[in-house]
Amino acid sequence: MSDFGFLNTHRTWEDWCGMLLGALIAASPWFPIQVSSGIAGHDTMVLNTVAVGLVVFGLSQLEYVALQRWQEVATILVGLWLIVSPLVLGYSGEGFLRIYHTSLGAVAVILGGTPVVAGLGHE
Repeated sequence: MSDFGFLNTHRTWEDWCGMLLGALIAASPWFPIQVSSGIAGHDTMVLNTVAVGLVVFGLSQLEYVALQRWQEVATILVGLWLIVSPLVLGYSGEGFLRIYHTSLGAVAVILGGTPVVAGLGHE
């Protein structure tokens, strides 16, 4: 008996993880073990991070309701933006915040890319 049908089913835990990830991203500027007041462009960084978190959260909610391939691709692109945003926005010298955003962005890329890499068409 083949269990390839399991790979073609939509798993809602991925959507819930994406929503949790979006909330973590939006809250990351206020994570402990960092001094965020000394960051140049602090307001821009916070606005960017909250916007990225809300987009990841919203895309995960859309995937939960009506899954489309573009939502997974958008999650990957937003995750990649979060990875490079410390370099682009100029806070790459902030160790913990850079690590948080790089790690959370990588998780978003992996979460969005898992169905795409596996060749799963959810359309």
